[in-house]
Amino acid sequence: YASTGSTGDGYHFAQAAGHKCTTLSPSLVPFNLLEEDAKSLQGLSLRNVRMSVRSGKKTLFEEQGEMLFTHFGVSGPLVLTASTVIQKQLKEKPLTMQIDLKPALDEEQLDRRFLREFEAGANKQLRNILPALYPARLVPVILARSGIPGDLRANEIRRQQRRVLTELTKCLPYTITSLRGYSEAIITRGGGDVRQIDPGTMQSKLVPGLFFAGEVLDVDAQTGGFNLQIAWSTGHSAGLGAAEAADDRD
Repeated sequence: YASTGSTGDGYHFAQAAGHKCTTLSPSLVPFNLLEEDAKSLQGLSLRNVRMSVRSGKKTLFEEQGEMLFTHFGVSGPLVLTASTVIQKQLKEKPLTMQIDLKPALDEEQLDRRFLREFEAGANKQLRNILPALYPARLVPVILARSGIPGDLRANEIRRQQRRVLTELTKCLPYTITSLRGYSEAIITRGGGDVRQIDPGTMQSKLVPGLFFAGEVLDVDAQTGGFNLQIAWSTGHSAGLGAAEAADDRD
């Protein structure tokens, strides 16, 4: 995390002392997306949506929460959490991200909601009705993806067109091409191999008097304060362990 003044030297010190360091990579980090329409949504925050990441037919991640569109793709709690799960698969090929914009409604319930809106505004153009169902900035994307003309009046919309809208609402797809770098990551995955460290005192099993704490260790977790707790707990244990070791030498 270079902006804090960190240089990553702790990993080099550990290796120089004979410790193994596992592969390092940025984690809890945003996604780059392929689709150009994602850039038009920059700054749009989605709440209470369900996001899933898939590799072919296999679901790698699925959770409900919040996400944010950016100038390069997406960020936010859902995305950061998913980034800890999909790193390996994303190195092999792009992955599909799917957003369920209305997770509280199944497709049948959603279709009935469309019908109510269309009946209430039968003579309105579709582009003027959809803001009741989506954030306004998302409407042009939904229209473009659906292929339905925005000037079509509600009473002209056919059942198949409603079906397309329903499918897009329940599964708005994007392509994840890569993760962002260390400058935007919250944590570093990888580091000092914990098998070479005493978990009670955080002292090296190879070099007496050498102690480990925080992100120099190969320990990380998802969002929610867990990584801060790892830093505090290992720092506390290492401090006590080092003090005890110093007392023993005296």
